[in-house]
Amino acid sequence: MSWGSELWDQFDNLEKHTQWGIEFVEKYTKFVKERSEIETSYAKQIRNLSKKYQPKKNSREEDESKYTFCRAFVTSLNELNDYAGQHEVIAENLTSQIISELSRYLQELKSERKLHFHDGRKAQQHIESSWKQLEAYKRRFERDCKEADRAQQYFERMDADINVTKADVEKARQHAQSRHQMASDSKSDYSSYLQKFNQEQNEHYFNVIPNIFQKLQDMEEKRIDRIGVCMKTFADVDRQVLPIVGKCLDGMTKAAESIEPKTDSKQVVESYKSGFEPPGDVEFEDYGQAMKRTASDTSLTSSREAKEKPVGKSKGKLWPFIKNKNKGSGPEDFSHLPPEQRRKKLQGKIDELNKDIQKEMDQRDALTKMKDVYVKNPQMGDPASVDPRLSEIAQNIEKLQFDSQKFEGWLAEVEERMPSKSDTNRRSGLYETQNNLTVSNNSTVSNNCAQDRERPLSSPDGSYTEEQNPETQVKANINPVLPTSSTPEFDDEFDDDETLPTIGTCKALYPFEGHNEGTIAVAEGELLYVIEEDKGDGWTRVRRNEDEEGYVPSSYVEVFLETNAKGAMTYI
Repeated sequence: MSWGSELWDQFDNLEKHTQWGIEFVEKYTKFVKERSEIETSYAKQIRNLSKKYQPKKNSREEDESKYTFCRAFVTSLNELNDYAGQHEVIAENLTSQIISELSRYLQELKSERKLHFHDGRKAQQHIESSWKQLEAYKRRFERDCKEADRAQQYFERMDADINVTKADVEKARQHAQSRHQMASDSKSDYSSYLQKFNQEQNEHYFNVIPNIFQKLQDMEEKRIDRIGVCMKTFADVDRQVLPIVGKCLDGMTKAAESIEPKTDSKQVVESYKSGFEPPGDVEFEDYGQAMKRTASDTSLTSSREAKEKPVGKSKGKLWPFIKNKNKGSGPEDFSHLPPEQRRKKLQGKIDELNKDIQKEMDQRDALTKMKDVYVKNPQMGDPASVDPRLSEIAQNIEKLQFDSQKFEGWLAEVEERMPSKSDTNRRSGLYETQNNLTVSNNSTVSNNCAQDRERPLSSPDGSYTEEQNPETQVKANINPVLPTSSTPEFDDEFDDDETLPTIGTCKALYPFEGHNEGTIAVAEGELLYVIEEDKGDGWTRVRRNEDEEGYVPSSYVEVFLETNAKGAMTYI
């Protein structure tokens, strides 16, 4: 159906409809633009999220990369970052393929519509002007006819009146004839212009207006078609990135499937295995007989005895000294770590040094070849210019090899001291616990055996105190948990001028450096006086002379308590 033939009289409605069509294009353009902004914002937020949870350098998160689930998470973050990139691609394609195109098309559409309606208004004005001209000819013809009739009637009355002179009758007759002539001329003009107007009107409604409306119809159909193409492009832009988005999702799925719980559990063992052995069997201590030194390597205490023990000036159990604020990163030989962890650190350091040595040797070989080329072809360079660098590399190699030998020596020491698997249960048969022990009803001993088993001490910085025996002598630095220096009880204990009595002696089994405040450094084999036994916290207070006293790890010394010392208890 054609607008020209069907809507020939709907000029104003067509003008409103085409204007609404342009407004719709503008609305759809705005919609796509907002969708593009949403995609851009979403991509930015996804990228920021991925970046936020990426592992940071020089942090604990780098150690987490050893676990499969952590690596899978990092892979998922990288895939998510690529996924965000596809949403940026969507935004770019929406802008270039739809928004830009529609913006240009809108300008063209407005110009074309304006031209067509300008031609339509011009044709409309012309036909209205012709109609007004026709009405003017018609009114003049009507007026002349009426004047001619009145002149004819006046002539007839004059001619019938006998009192009127012949001259007046003749004058009236001539006037009537002239009016008839004017009416005849007006009729002729009106008829001629009417014929012309009909031709123009026919041309207007059957040619001019249909042509203009047909152009408007074609313009509107093109607009609708363009909207359809843009809507299809809107969907295709998303469809184009689906394969890559699918690959990103497949990557996340593959990363999730790569998680191995057993491997991660094994990695926990590798990361935290200390190399210490479990404590041996506990000897039964009969308090009904004289105090006897236990040969167990495990420190014991009785929870009930601890409760019943009288509280002196120390006001109960106190930590012996405050935490060392200048903790640092530990000794160079990693002696502050448990044996197994120390062995791994030393091995890693040796591998790192070997890589550096190989790198320096490769540079040395390259410079040597360059020097040979210079010797054979002096015009290419001066051989002497390479010597300073070769000398520097030689010094670097020598230093690295020295460091490597140093760490290898420490590693050999650790591996020599570490117990073998065959020695794991070497202490399991040392002592037999007496089963079905019958205790006399007259016994006044309130506690027949120790209740708590001492565990290897740990400190806030990860240091350990390992259990010692003649087969495995492995050094450890001990930094137990300490209160702040402002603790009143701590100040009372150390500011007391009263000298504590000696309750026994001890022999140092291993050297202890005593870095922290409140400890005392001892050498292997040194004899010291015991002035305060282990209260269950793993520390024994000793004195070297009247001015030097402090705490040492109980597992580092062999204690010989006096049997008559008040409150004497046996700890290792």
